[in-house]
Amino acid sequence: MTAMVQTDPQADVPAPAVVPPVEDAPAPRRPSLSPSRAADFKTCPLLYRFRTIDRLPERKSLAAVRGTLVHSVLERLYDLPPAQRTPEGALELLEPAWTDLREEPGIAELFETADDAGAETDVNAPESVEAWLASAGKLVEKYFTLEDPRRLQPEAREELVEVTLPDGLLLRGYVDRLDVAPNGALRVVDYKTGSMPREAFEGKALFQMKFYALVLWRTRGVVAAQLKLLYLGDGDALTYAPDEQELIRFERTLLAIWSAIERAVETGEFKANKTRLCGWCDHQALCPAWGGTPPPFPAEAAAAAGWRTTLPVTPV
Repeated sequence: MTAMVQTDPQADVPAPAVVPPVEDAPAPRRPSLSPSRAADFKTCPLLYRFRTIDRLPERKSLAAVRGTLVHSVLERLYDLPPAQRTPEGALELLEPAWTDLREEPGIAELFETADDAGAETDVNAPESVEAWLASAGKLVEKYFTLEDPRRLQPEAREELVEVTLPDGLLLRGYVDRLDVAPNGALRVVDYKTGSMPREAFEGKALFQMKFYALVLWRTRGVVAAQLKLLYLGDGDALTYAPDEQELIRFERTLLAIWSAIERAVETGEFKANKTRLCGWCDHQALCPAWGGTPPPFPAEAAAAAGWRTTLPVTPV
């Protein structure tokens, strides 16, 4: 199967293939696997440990906060009556969304000013707050070149989807938007504020979408007719149509990733993997690949969170 770029938001969606859903297993809840955490482990097991087991703090970035802001605007857009879902209407949502977002911890500090001219003190944030908000507005406007929201009525937005597989693995994640056609066909939509990746990196981009498709198939018994990534950075769309056999194989991949994670937790051994992405990592000072020393594995915290570990745990 191949992915294709498509800018027609009203492409025909075929009727769904229906299979019996897998009932939630009665096994006790365990630590869950999400698309982002699975991607972390694939990229660098030590990064997974720092984020999931140690829960080390990380700096917020202006790019990530801008993505959150744009997602919030596009979510609120569908609260408006269809006739008001215009670029102008969307831009009017920008300020109230930003007012709510800036109250979250760590965000206002990104925009602390050093002088009356409004220059940001963060060396990685050369723009003014106004220029930063304007850049978010351009991404919102770009959305309207990809879809006409007046013709759409999503079933769900920012929807938590989760399922416990028969072996007890809990899969969970948040879907940006879920569309359901009159014939029951599902379309999973995700907004990206960057540009569409080169063909060699499409598989990584679709990993998250296949994850959602698998959870929806296991909970609804319907294979999503279309997975759609909307890239607001350059106004392109990536669409993909999975099938049942592919989702079965993908489930095996997730189970293999989870088994590797469990083995790492049991032993406390998380390998550092040095890649080009290390330049964006907040934990280089603790990474052996960069001459650092990780803190002792937090066996007590891992056990308290439900992980199995062979490492000694100090009784509380």
